[in-house]
Amino acid sequence: MMKKAELVFVSPPVAGHFISAVEFAKRLIHTDDRFSVTILQMSLSLGPHRDIYNKSLPDCETRLHVVDLPPLVDPPPAHHFLKCKEHYALLLIESYIPHVKDAITHLISDPDLPPLAGLVLDFFCLPMIDVANQLGLPSYLYLTSCAGFLGLMLHLPTRHAQIGTEFEDSDPDLDLPSIVNPVPVRVLPEAVSNKHGGYATYIKLAQRFRDVKGIIVNTFAELEPYATESFADGETPPVYTVGPVLDLGGQAHPCSDRIERDKVMAWLDAQPETSVVFLCFGSMGSFGAPQVREIALGLERSGRRFLWALRLPGPDGKLGGAPDRTKLTEILPEGFLDRIGERGMICEWAPQMDVLAHKSIGGFLSHCGWNSILESLWNGVPTATWPMYAEQQLNAFRLVKELGLAVEMRLDYRQQEGDVVKAEEIEGAVRGVMEDDSMVRKKVKEMGEMSRRAVMDGGSSSNSLGRLIADIQSH
Repeated sequence: MMKKAELVFVSPPVAGHFISAVEFAKRLIHTDDRFSVTILQMSLSLGPHRDIYNKSLPDCETRLHVVDLPPLVDPPPAHHFLKCKEHYALLLIESYIPHVKDAITHLISDPDLPPLAGLVLDFFCLPMIDVANQLGLPSYLYLTSCAGFLGLMLHLPTRHAQIGTEFEDSDPDLDLPSIVNPVPVRVLPEAVSNKHGGYATYIKLAQRFRDVKGIIVNTFAELEPYATESFADGETPPVYTVGPVLDLGGQAHPCSDRIERDKVMAWLDAQPETSVVFLCFGSMGSFGAPQVREIALGLERSGRRFLWALRLPGPDGKLGGAPDRTKLTEILPEGFLDRIGERGMICEWAPQMDVLAHKSIGGFLSHCGWNSILESLWNGVPTATWPMYAEQQLNAFRLVKELGLAVEMRLDYRQQEGDVVKAEEIEGAVRGVMEDDSMVRKKVKEMGEMSRRAVMDGGSSSNSLGRLIADIQSH
């Protein structure tokens, strides 16, 4: 029988990655009390959520610890970030390799800790496999994206060996073993077409996927059966579908947002059941004034009640937060706030999981980040697709074309291209996603029930987690 063992998680300080990693660590230690986990945290701002989320951990999780790594003395130059965020992220994480090695070496030598059983690495942290190998530890990948995206990453080295250059929009559709339909290049992650380090970054990471002992994916077999079955090819490391991994307790809410949260929830309490469409575009999603005006007009014309989490870009390209009423009046159509009255609410931030779980919510206009998709399915709320960045276009494409679990607004929208989606399109998406008896709504409700069963004892993800634990024991 296995004695107590420690796992080390390494995740970048980005909300969608870090919070998911913490929630999976909690799932693991709650499933098997022989495990404890140390999460190595890079000292970069994740926004207000990160520190408060971390401070809430020690009180309730005695076997889960967060260790802050020292800040970088010489971080990568900012111009890399402007040219390609993914390339910058990889450079940043590679700069942390010495700090990570020092931290793990310290953990190995700590007589009060159980022996280390391995590293659990985020997608962007795969260069840390070399640290694990040097220290004689197995590595596992924890993927916060879907199984379809995993299939793309497993395919990229093969294509690179044949073609060796970035994707072009004019390239033929891509046939992937993990995705039912041929995939247009326009819905692939923008990085694979980026000539300023994005493509090179994805190739460098993709080439490490088969160097891990196992791949843990935040999905469930019932949601992506075609993809998960494609990995039994004799070449791919074991794939463990353990999702949905969600922040059900809402611990990621910063205390400073408690007043905002209470306002939002009180407004929702006053609305009729399934009458509200929720607009939220992730931790990085923001729009300029022309797009904000089109959204406002689309919402007004739809006649539907709405809750809109609105962020504007700041002067330096970073998120500028919520505008006050004076600023709103300047950028919204004239008289919009007066005409809408109590039919709509605009806020800077909304507790997304709590909102989607609220009985008044009937639809979700979303950026199609994978965490958001899982949250909407869990709560049986249909989504209309407005992908922005990363692999969100691929998520939107598969939700609509393969899985029938979303209403199509846009599939290949790219935030950086400055395309303005017109009010008519937004109005149509809102009306479509709010249809009471649509096939999409019916399928989403059914998939939501499956997602809950998957993580129960005897469910597909619960069984998969048991196999992962056995695999860690065997190594």
